[in-house]
Amino acid sequence: MSSNIDYTSPAAQFFFDVNKSPLFKKDNQNLINVLGKNQLNTLKNTSLLDIFLSVNNVVEPHYHQNAAELVYCISGAATVSILNPFTKHWLHIPITPGQVANVPHGWWHYEIATVDNTHLLAIFDAPNPEVILGSDILKFTPTNIMAHTYCLDENLWKEVTQPIKPSTYIGPYKDCKNDKNMTQHQQQYFNHPHFNSNFQPQYHPYQQLPYYPQTRY
Repeated sequence: MSSNIDYTSPAAQFFFDVNKSPLFKKDNQNLINVLGKNQLNTLKNTSLLDIFLSVNNVVEPHYHQNAAELVYCISGAATVSILNPFTKHWLHIPITPGQVANVPHGWWHYEIATVDNTHLLAIFDAPNPEVILGSDILKFTPTNIMAHTYCLDENLWKEVTQPIKPSTYIGPYKDCKNDKNMTQHQQQYFNHPHFNSNFQPQYHPYQQLPYYPQTRY
């Protein structure tokens, strides 16, 4: 089997502590650690994110332009929501320990913890995962382009998107007033059956999303 890795080199690494490789930390209950070839140089086409979430926290909508993702639930429970770009439908997949959800290469998706102490492992078929985040799309796409393209009031768009922080990764924000004073609409959303582990995946119509420039982990 051919390989460009020199396994005889003293520099070859065969162990790494993922706990020492933070990608993002919101607080002690909501954080993401990363492992790829940048951390462990003998890896080839495998990498992972070690994800910890408390209830109702969301790994923000995003997609991976270089890899498919397999989301494995270690503990707790979560709903993995995936937009199928071919059918233009959402698929909401509840997972509990020992269950997985498969996110094909480049598909728009997000994960929501439905109980506290949720632990997910996201496994990628790439040496280092790459990501395009919804927060970056919303924050960095020129407001005049959004307004012109979608027939929006540019000032209203600026007002609505102003609170968004680039590279959010895990939402909602700690100081989110909407989260502390949840509206009736939001309560209905979080009470939706797709947050129930006994719920069978359902499809919901949605429009195809555009492509945007790449951002790397």
